[in-house]
Amino acid sequence: MEASREPVRRDLDLDPGARVYVAGHRGLVGSAVCRRLAAEGFRDVVTRTSTELDLRERAPVERFFDEVRPDVVVLAAARVGGIGANSTYPAQFLSDNLRIQVNVMDAAARVGTPRLLLLGSSCIYPKFAEQPIREDSLLTGALEPTNDAYAIAKIAGILQVQAVRRQHGLPWISAMPTNLYGPHDNFDPEASHVLPAMLRRFREAARDEAPVVTCWGSGTPRREFLHVDDLAEACLFLLRRYDNPAPINVGTGTDVTVRELAELVAGIAGYRGRIEWDATKPDGTPRKLLDVSRLRDLGWSARTGLADGVRNTFDWYLRALEPAV
Repeated sequence: MEASREPVRRDLDLDPGARVYVAGHRGLVGSAVCRRLAAEGFRDVVTRTSTELDLRERAPVERFFDEVRPDVVVLAAARVGGIGANSTYPAQFLSDNLRIQVNVMDAAARVGTPRLLLLGSSCIYPKFAEQPIREDSLLTGALEPTNDAYAIAKIAGILQVQAVRRQHGLPWISAMPTNLYGPHDNFDPEASHVLPAMLRRFREAARDEAPVVTCWGSGTPRREFLHVDDLAEACLFLLRRYDNPAPINVGTGTDVTVRELAELVAGIAGYRGRIEWDATKPDGTPRKLLDVSRLRDLGWSARTGLADGVRNTFDWYLRALEPAV
């Protein structure tokens, strides 16, 4: 996997008049990127729903790029889910994400899209990588088995970005965010990630005055969480300032135990009952904290504290999904 010891820092053209295609604009990341683009005055942001354009189908994607010819692509479209969904549907996670990435990047390369940002995931790194995880840990050990199919798809995406840079000379980049949360997250009880799943579970438990809430695992794994609006800000920063074949980590540089997270979420949701842990359920990776020194050296750091970010997300959840509350 190609890498360079130091990030390349140079100003790259990202004019507010540029045509920006945000793939996956209805999702957690894509919607945040669209909000950030609007806030920074971008006037030509192109989006398509999955009904209008199924990125898993090659021919429609080719026609779309022939017609739109974007200056910038933010590739945030993906099949995503929590530990349960990844474990249950690995073939779909692998197939769907590979097809989305290959179709979009092949089409973008063919029409010469000048700038593309692929968004991956911290799950690309080995399960027992040295903490905090540096970018050069990639491909140095075995993956976490519960989400290895998704991770392999994202690793393939990184390699495709690097291959396009070598073959076509285009300054495409990839960024690996840590665990994300925020407005427009997926709160489905069967498919959501840990933080939105907890928000929903503790809100319902508080409403129903449940005496006990049982959470998966032991509560001891440590996780890092980044508010999606911070990620969106980082995306535009990287499109302007980063030009390197190596993926770059995006995170906060701090983590908490899952038990601490549960206690924080319970308090914000107003739950006063007991929290129990089901140790028969998988914990996943023991710790996953990203080394974000390369991004900090470029001049960007996250600004949203976890408590403030969770409170903001919970308020959005109540407004969007429980309007009667």
